[in-house]
Amino acid sequence: MPMLNILIADDEAPARNRLRDLLADIGNTNIVAEAKNGKEALQLADELRPDIVLLDIRMPEMDGIEAAQHLQKLPNPPAIIFTTAFDNYAIQAFDMNAVDYLLKPIRQERLEKALQKAHALLPQQLAALTPLSSKKTHLTITERGRILLVPVTDIIYLRAELKYVTVRTAEREYLLEESLTHLEQEFSNTFIRLHRNCLVAPAYILGYEKRSRDEHGEKQWVALLKHVPETITVSRRQQHLIRTT
Repeated sequence: MPMLNILIADDEAPARNRLRDLLADIGNTNIVAEAKNGKEALQLADELRPDIVLLDIRMPEMDGIEAAQHLQKLPNPPAIIFTTAFDNYAIQAFDMNAVDYLLKPIRQERLEKALQKAHALLPQQLAALTPLSSKKTHLTITERGRILLVPVTDIIYLRAELKYVTVRTAEREYLLEESLTHLEQEFSNTFIRLHRNCLVAPAYILGYEKRSRDEHGEKQWVALLKHVPETITVSRRQQHLIRTT
């Protein structure tokens, strides 16, 4: 087996120590780093480009399933082997979709076999595992060859512009190559549609105001937002939202 660069991601130190000891016994492995949650795992993987990530499913801040979705967007995605305590629902999903996993307590023979056949996950495999994950906490932004994580709670609005979506936070704008409709479906409890091309987080809406739209004096409703100077036009179809606030 060729030398493998491995990133271990698990929030429990004993579990990381166990994997470290097993990998030392197997040989031909180099542990490039250890992460305590999915967010840290993604940042380290982006920096160090491991061959394989041993990824625990249940972790704070960002679980393993969401981390795997973000890892898939790296220029050269690493192979992923999930590690998990026994969970019938998870195991069934893994088996049905040919996703490799290790049950805790992990045995050396099983780990060695998993390393030999490890491969990057296909998009359809990740999609099938999505129901195992809690709600996604971050958006992945690719910028100048790097992966940036933007917390969903920091996003003020999402606006469709040509083939991109502008992701606006208090600090800056990001460009995301994603469908606004898909984002609306995924984050239906976080954003509301004020206009056909814009989703806004209600937590960042200060209120609504009627303003002149053109020199003829025609007025339209706009949403006033926290932390940013721009306003968002409220389409006529969505003006019922104004009456319910």
